[in-house]
Amino acid sequence: MLVSWNWIKEYVSLDVPPAEFERRLMMAGLNHESSEPVGDDLAIDLEVTSNRPDCLGHLGIAREAAVLFQQPLKVPPASPRQGKQDVAGMTRVDLECPQLCYRYTARVLTGVKVGTSPAWLSRRLATIGVAAINNVVDVTNYVLMECGQPLHAFDFNRLAGRRIVVREGREGETLLAIDHKSYPTGPGVCVIADAEKPVGIGGVMGGANSEVTSSTIAVLLESAEFAPLSIRNTARRLNLHSDSSYRFERGLDPEGVDWASRRACELILELAGGELASGVIDVGRRPPARQPIVLRLGQLPRILGIEIQAAEVRRIMEALGNKVVAAEERQIEVIPPSWRRDLTREIDLIEEAARIHGYEAIPEDVSVPMSPSAERKQDRVASRVRQTLTALGYDEAMTLSAVEEGWSQAFSPWTDAAPLVSPTPILRRADRLRRSLVPSLLGARRTNEAAANTVIELFEIAKIYLPKPGGLPDEDLMLALTSGGDFFEVKGAVEALLAALKVQPGLEVRDFAHDLLAAGRAVELVLGGDRIGLLGEVSAAAREQFELRGAATVAELRLTPLVDLAQLVPHYREVPSTPAIVRDLNLELTERVRWSDVAAAVRVAAGAVLEQLDFKDVYHNDELTHRGEKRLLLSVTLRDPRATLTSGQADEVRDRIVAACGQRFGARLQAS
Repeated sequence: MLVSWNWIKEYVSLDVPPAEFERRLMMAGLNHESSEPVGDDLAIDLEVTSNRPDCLGHLGIAREAAVLFQQPLKVPPASPRQGKQDVAGMTRVDLECPQLCYRYTARVLTGVKVGTSPAWLSRRLATIGVAAINNVVDVTNYVLMECGQPLHAFDFNRLAGRRIVVREGREGETLLAIDHKSYPTGPGVCVIADAEKPVGIGGVMGGANSEVTSSTIAVLLESAEFAPLSIRNTARRLNLHSDSSYRFERGLDPEGVDWASRRACELILELAGGELASGVIDVGRRPPARQPIVLRLGQLPRILGIEIQAAEVRRIMEALGNKVVAAEERQIEVIPPSWRRDLTREIDLIEEAARIHGYEAIPEDVSVPMSPSAERKQDRVASRVRQTLTALGYDEAMTLSAVEEGWSQAFSPWTDAAPLVSPTPILRRADRLRRSLVPSLLGARRTNEAAANTVIELFEIAKIYLPKPGGLPDEDLMLALTSGGDFFEVKGAVEALLAALKVQPGLEVRDFAHDLLAAGRAVELVLGGDRIGLLGEVSAAAREQFELRGAATVAELRLTPLVDLAQLVPHYREVPSTPAIVRDLNLELTERVRWSDVAAAVRVAAGAVLEQLDFKDVYHNDELTHRGEKRLLLSVTLRDPRATLTSGQADEVRDRIVAACGQRFGARLQAS
């Protein structure tokens, strides 16, 4: 937010150079971005975090400075003189959507003379990059930048019915805004309308059909409180952002709604003349009461590591606008001011005490007690993965995040985008941020082979970096394995891992081809229709590229979907009291049929009594090979937990399995 140095000094006496002002604000949480001279003034750019909308006006910044420099804050009076005519007899406001607009106030000024703003007002606005328009509109902008409460002035005589209706937008309705562009309203959009038409998009922008011009002689002044989420959604939907919407999105001081209206009326009467109708139309909810917060003084050394005297804590709380309702030896109870919506808990008050007392007063080596925190689900899943793979005989590897260009190009199944290049290689030629963990693990495999290690079963959990145009890369957490075993052994390890995580639905496979992997010995791993990984035996060409002596199989899985699907809470299940029946099947079918497809068909055909399905073997001979067929040996374990399964019932299940495989794959049951 841009603030004017001269403007700030109207509210608080600062006998310090701007640099000291900027430094103290920065140390208190308002980061200083830059400062630029503008005429005889200085435009200071401050970063205001989203939890501090009270600092989106000069008064808010001045309030912070008053506390930090221990100076009184001078808030301008807001007591405009009122005429005899009652505003209730001139107009009315109908609030039809209280869920979008919490509160709406209106005042009416008549006999105003719209013209050029005085030099002091134009200079103030110019310093912070706001163009002068006319004295009435400039006053609304001035008060907005003064206290952070947006206002809007309507040409009162151009309002049909001389009234305001606050309602939701309607299908097909549009508004020509003051930027002379047309915007659709529609349901969910808060519309400010008169008796006939929209005259503004609530909290975002006014309409051109009611804007104040040189011919305006009467003004209706709006000051309202809109629902932050509604304003955020509207601004994004219409791609229409303004100084007003920026503030309404963050939530404003409900007590400041009427003050800003009175302040603006006072300035309009001073600069444009006219008469203010007596009273105000104020519809909607009243400002909610703030709840008291107890600050235990013993929490300050526990959390900050330093003692702050009780008197100093009380001074800080009162200087920040908190009302002290009780003060005891060990604690202080306060009610936060209306403009500090971010103060709701004891820890918020502790942070306030720390930043005003000064973070620099906390020694770097101070001892602060630590409390344990709960593990994230991602960490618990990673722990379960490590436990399972270690039990399967794998060792965890840790490799570098950067690889040489040849390795980077060797395998990148998750993106076609060029890798990010580091100007300084981590090791010789290792300057590409990796897009897969597989090349790194194959490099670790080569190192182990060179050291004459005979058993090389490795896994790694780490991030890969997938470039995106115009932004930071996606950092996906991955799991990769490499083994000296064949395709089926590594697939078994993956299935054991999914079983340990209790991931449902079951794993499916699809054909996959890549130069790094042997033809016909590689698959995509699919869960719930989404590709989560790859598995395959390393091709001869790839073994030569990575200088591997023996056979190798690799797998790589995305961990994030597994974290979402993992069920880590153990569930009790009774030990079955009924006996199981095992049936072995020898099916003859075409070579191209995958075991995963057969397994899926068997599970569906067997139904609830299927307890376990085991792959036994695949048999080939010259005759089968000539016909393009194979024999698949499998075993099913059947059990009914409610009653003893008979041999005849087991045979019926076997027959259903054979029939289903015959219908789907043309399989034929052979003698065992």
